[in-house]
Amino acid sequence: MSLTVRQSNIELLRIVSMMTVILVHLDGATLGLPLPSGLSATNGPDIWKLVVESVTIIGVNCFTLISGYFGIRASVGGLLRLTAVCIFYSVGLYSLAAASGIVGWSFGSWIESWMVYTHTDLWYVPAYMLLYLLSPFLNAAMASLTERQMTLWTAMFTIANIWCGWVWDATFNPTGYTPVQLIMMYLIGRWLARRDNSLVRHNVIMPIGIYLLSTGVTFAASLYMPAVKAFAYNAPWVIVSSVALFMFFARLNFRSTIVNMLAKGAFAAYLIHKNPLVWGGIVRPAAIDIWQQNSLILYSAFCLGFTWLIYLLSAVADAVRRWLFRKAELLADYKVKIQTRE
Repeated sequence: MSLTVRQSNIELLRIVSMMTVILVHLDGATLGLPLPSGLSATNGPDIWKLVVESVTIIGVNCFTLISGYFGIRASVGGLLRLTAVCIFYSVGLYSLAAASGIVGWSFGSWIESWMVYTHTDLWYVPAYMLLYLLSPFLNAAMASLTERQMTLWTAMFTIANIWCGWVWDATFNPTGYTPVQLIMMYLIGRWLARRDNSLVRHNVIMPIGIYLLSTGVTFAASLYMPAVKAFAYNAPWVIVSSVALFMFFARLNFRSTIVNMLAKGAFAAYLIHKNPLVWGGIVRPAAIDIWQQNSLILYSAFCLGFTWLIYLLSAVADAVRRWLFRKAELLADYKVKIQTRE
């Protein structure tokens, strides 16, 4: 199966992954998660939080698995485009907020909005930049290994992340919010791509069963250990559930132009909804107010509705951005040709 053609099943996972990222932000990142010592079987809202977190915590891992599965084809131009996308939303959202009076204009803050790899609350952006820079080395190294060697070293890297990072809080990857976590998931994605034929040979029952089981283990773990451990991206059950969900989608077989088109807006959904001005100034306060003033059912409906809305709006915004960038590239190319002729 070629990896050069967009596969709608994996693109659908890209959409689902980003939606779960939004949902996990509306859950634990907004409401906070209960401590095991304070849990009660009759406390429905606390149990609801843990269930939602257990189901949605796989988003970041799956999103990075996709990068590994397709393989990052790094180039200087690609790095510049990645940077330009991040700057477009960071500077654009700050400028819109300042122009509308939501925040006061500050030249210093405006300059900082350009510094997307250093002055940002979005940890994934600089981490992914480092993964992008390392990807040629990772791709070459994995390609040079036999399948057995690839399996061995990927497994050892994963075990090191779990044992040293998750179990013993090693500084290189204690909870998964690091470039090392992205490297690990990228390598697992490359390994899955190498075994692509074996992935699609089997039915979908086994991976979805493993996903449900490991998600149940995640929930059970959250009843007995702090959330920072139970829901760490490098917790073994979170890694297993992420890989299992990926394998489920890998075994689907369909084509959809709409899915492929919507998937292009996934990264924009992250950059927009988690922007500090949007998240800290609008979304999180509104979500807390809705949680406090309404029933659990209404808050759940709000979470699902907001997730769909922000994703669809982000997909539209990114379609506009791509159109603007394409026009700018065509204009720049035209000017270069004119200068060359002269």
